[in-house]
Amino acid sequence: MKRALTIAGSDSGGGAGIQADLKTFGALGVFGTSAITAITAQNTLAVTRIQEIDADVVAAQIDAVVDDIGIDAAKTGMLSSTRILEAVAAALKRHRVPNLVVDPVMVAKSGARLLKEEAIGALKTRLLPLAEVVTPNIPEAEVLSGHKISDVEAMRDAAKRIFDLGPKRVVIKGGHAEGPNVVDLYYDGERFEEFKAERVQTHNTHGTGCTYSAAIAAYLAHGLPPLDAVARAKEFLIAALKTAPPIGKGIGPVNHFHAFHKT
Repeated sequence: MKRALTIAGSDSGGGAGIQADLKTFGALGVFGTSAITAITAQNTLAVTRIQEIDADVVAAQIDAVVDDIGIDAAKTGMLSSTRILEAVAAALKRHRVPNLVVDPVMVAKSGARLLKEEAIGALKTRLLPLAEVVTPNIPEAEVLSGHKISDVEAMRDAAKRIFDLGPKRVVIKGGHAEGPNVVDLYYDGERFEEFKAERVQTHNTHGTGCTYSAAIAAYLAHGLPPLDAVARAKEFLIAALKTAPPIGKGIGPVNHFHAFHKT
């Protein structure tokens, strides 16, 4: 059985973070393991408290998984601080972890900051060069590229700038843009590919970025080429959005197990 590691924060509401990643891995037939970077008290309405895990403990979790179970792919989510980010990057590099998907989580759907501003430099210099795929949304891509994104051409320019930071592939997610369609842009240094889909009309979008990046990691673990992994992950996310259950009073989660529980 293929194995994937998620390095991210815990979401007590179960819709994002470690919980969303493990659900996605399980739904896609991958054995999921985890290294928790922070514990958050959150639900569909808000993040009310964050407790970081000691950086040495985060690294020890990665070591424990690698030393026994092994890793076919990995993904990062909430890393919170420079110290944690640097410890994670060092562990990933030390173990030569393959098929790394970096979801540069910066702000939660509720608006809570999940990556301290002073850690953005370390994200660019320490983690992105290790990534097989990096998956920023438009606001995150603006931060990483240093340029405003107002249209697809600006997305292309941002993708090139982010690619120059070291990842092998860049996927800029277009969900924050206006319009009836969502366009995700893929760039591998040589070609652009656009993944265009009709926008799913739902309020239940909590954990979409986590789910998308985890699905890419799962498909990479299965041995799919990166472009195919992104395409399949996009299909998985769309189905999860279309069947999202009415949970909570705020921004609800997607349906990770849509293939198993038909309505």
